[in-house]
Amino acid sequence: MTSNDLAPPQPAMPPHRRRRVAIEIAVPYALILAVIWTPRPAQRWLWWVAAAAVVFFTCISFDGARAMGLRTTNFLRSLWVAVVALLIAAAAVSVAAQLHTLHAPTGPIQFIRNYFAYTIWACAQQFLLQCYFLLRFLRLAPGARSAALLSAGIFAVAHLPNPVLTPITFLWGSAACFLFLHYRNLFPLALAHAILGITIALTVPGHVDHNMRVGWSFLTYSAHLRRLHAR
Repeated sequence: MTSNDLAPPQPAMPPHRRRRVAIEIAVPYALILAVIWTPRPAQRWLWWVAAAAVVFFTCISFDGARAMGLRTTNFLRSLWVAVVALLIAAAAVSVAAQLHTLHAPTGPIQFIRNYFAYTIWACAQQFLLQCYFLLRFLRLAPGARSAALLSAGIFAVAHLPNPVLTPITFLWGSAACFLFLHYRNLFPLALAHAILGITIALTVPGHVDHNMRVGWSFLTYSAHLRRLHAR
């Protein structure tokens, strides 16, 4: 099976429709980049603007639950993705423990407190990648492979200049897009994203990935630490 077999061929769209899809991609993505590269407190306001844009365009161009992978079909068939993520996590934790770079919470309550919000954010990122950007790139790109790589590319660019997250998000984004096109189920991918993200947080030293920061926050990480130590 080729990547182009993963998604049905898209009928030719009139130019005005293509422009609309391009706008639906460009406007929210530009706002997301603005959020990433804007310091606080303006960043908080831009976050709500970006979220509102995604919700607005999702509602006016709703693809349906089946196309968006918001369904139970193929959930069990694709659950192996989350299982593989757990195996990778176990291996990474074991290696980090040997290298003394593991910084795990002291107990389950602390673990939930530390990573519950991140889990929700990981699921939201997976929704953006597959249900929003990938579905729109499928309408513009010449094939499923191009749409998947374009989606993974903008996903990775949003994680610049982090030297750990940028390549990982391109690899994961590419794999997740192809898996989504094959199974059309978002939930195991969102679960795997959360598992892998938490694994990075637990195993990679903070001074290497700046505690998983991206954009402006990544660049100002050292100043942030100095402010914390000065208190």
